[in-house]
Amino acid sequence: MDNADRRAAADPRTASVRVSAALLALVMIFSGFSGTRAASAAEATLPPPSPGRQLITVRADSYQETTATLVAYTAQDGRWVKAYGPWTANVGENGIAPPGQKREGDGRTPSGTFGFDFMFGIKPDPGVRFPYRQVFSYDKWDDDPTSPLYNTWVDARRADPGADPENMANPPAYDHGAVIAYNTENRTPYLGSAIFLHASTGAPTAGCVSLPVDELLQVLRWMDPKRSPQIDIRVA
Repeated sequence: MDNADRRAAADPRTASVRVSAALLALVMIFSGFSGTRAASAAEATLPPPSPGRQLITVRADSYQETTATLVAYTAQDGRWVKAYGPWTANVGENGIAPPGQKREGDGRTPSGTFGFDFMFGIKPDPGVRFPYRQVFSYDKWDDDPTSPLYNTWVDARRADPGADPENMANPPAYDHGAVIAYNTENRTPYLGSAIFLHASTGAPTAGCVSLPVDELLQVLRWMDPKRSPQIDIRVA
């Protein structure tokens, strides 16, 4: 050991730096391990991947949260591979409803796994693969549980959209969107209606899921009806 090495070894500042570096390395190792465990736990909640399928997950920390984490996945080689996200999404102003508890007008986003029916927007088709419906001033969504057209898109020139229908010409939220297939098959009265994936206004929704428009458009263009995309909404 030469004189410089002896001085460095005797300098308490040098020893302190070495200890700090060692502690930092340990913290990084254990942080990475924890992150891996957290990612594995999140992935464990995903449904089994079918070849080519697409899945969007929306995970909130509690049923009362008005924001959630959205991630889009594609199934490849027997596993889910992240395509987009994680991004922060807005959900219902009253949070997310526990499974089976969503009700009309409760301001909550339904829990569960759902497909998509079609896409829509006030603005022209941005280049999506799903059928795209342009919004005009006479387009409404029937939110009336007593109406025979409950939970459907209605051209108010040709049919009665029920009491207090939702105006689809609602910018910027409905500049672009996709209809989440919640209660769209049986259309059971009072179980909730007009659940969309749409552009964010920067605030919680009335029960939909929303994203900033740039992120939303990436997801809408990525979604392919041939790959049967689904959205899985739940509390983590």
